Amino acid sequence: MKLTIFKYIFHEIWPTFIASLLVFIFIVLAARMLNIAEWVVNHGVPVTKVAQMIYYLLPGMVLFALPAALLMAVFVAFHRLSSDNEIQALQSSGISLYQMLPPVLAVSIGGVILALFLALAAAPWGNRSFKDLIFQVANSKADLGIRERVFSEPFDGITFYINSFSSRQRIMKDVFLVDNRDPALTNTIVARQGKIFSNSRAKTIMVHFIDGTIFMVDKNLDNVRTIKFKTYDLSIGLKDIMSPLSSRKREPKEMYLGELFKRVKDIPPGEPKHNEMLIQLMERFSIPLAVFLMGIIGAPLGAQIRSRGRILGIVVSLAIFVVYYVFLAGMRSVGETGALSPSIGPWLPDVFLLISCLWLLKRAGKERPISFLDRFLAFQEH
Repeated sequence: MKLTIFKYIFHEIWPTFIASLLVFIFIVLAARMLNIAEWVVNHGVPVTKVAQMIYYLLPGMVLFALPAALLMAVFVAFHRLSSDNEIQALQSSGISLYQMLPPVLAVSIGGVILALFLALAAAPWGNRSFKDLIFQVANSKADLGIRERVFSEPFDGITFYINSFSSRQRIMKDVFLVDNRDPALTNTIVARQGKIFSNSRAKTIMVHFIDGTIFMVDKNLDNVRTIKFKTYDLSIGLKDIMSPLSSRKREPKEMYLGELFKRVKDIPPGEPKHNEMLIQLMERFSIPLAVFLMGIIGAPLGAQIRSRGRILGIVVSLAIFVVYYVFLAGMRSVGETGALSPSIGPWLPDVFLLISCLWLLKRAGKERPISFLDRFLAFQEH
């Protein structure tokens, strides 16, 4: 009897889970695609490279969407059972809400396992591969973006004008370059020759100038300096190559667990980089725990809200998810400054979820309605 009920509840959960996960991934992807599409339109990056970017970003997107998708799936399943009075029928037969939780626990544990795999292996691999791909695209983008006797901006904030360019040898002749990356200073470089080099390990592109002059002018035009040189190297990093995307992926997110442990031990405690590494290490485990708690919260929340509160229940579910991530981001920022221990901060949002979960389970187990929701619904009806 109970096995049949468990299968019935499980089959109520998983289709909504898949649908919710796809919807949340689509929303996150749409936000990222605004930056990626700019490269396709303005710089001619092949569609195949865009598909690779999405593929590498996918593990991180799934990890981000997983808590919300699981919460929504369990909520919708139990809400449907509640609105059709099936939960009341089961309770009148002596089956309490707690006895209906095994399929929810199974789905939540499955979510934890998936989240751990994503956090510990797939997401770091995706972030690292994404950065490598950005560099490969940017490396070829220099050749695609530079044109002879035409002003071009192959990199953000850097404008080129050259008399001739050999794409095979990557040598530029009679170079005029304006570097506006520094908000306080504009550097103008005029050189007889320049050559483009790439450093795949450091993820930088180097422009080597020969026989030229640098004109350094501050933004207020108060100070002007002139520097003549025989050779000069201009470094262009990932933040200059693709700043809207690379700035969203911090270095610790590319590291596997062993690398994070090593960096945490090597960097002295109290330094911002140590705090950042330790927070990232804690989040590899605190986020999967949040996935589990989100799944459990969905059951009593869905069971307590009847048909008249369907939209409100979805809003409440999303509100819990948003509050959790805002709380997590806040603890991350505070932890990086050292004002709060970075080993404690990432776990505080889970404490919030745990308290919410226990409170909802207690009220649902005693069949006591959530009073503030009832008052809100009554107010809406008037």
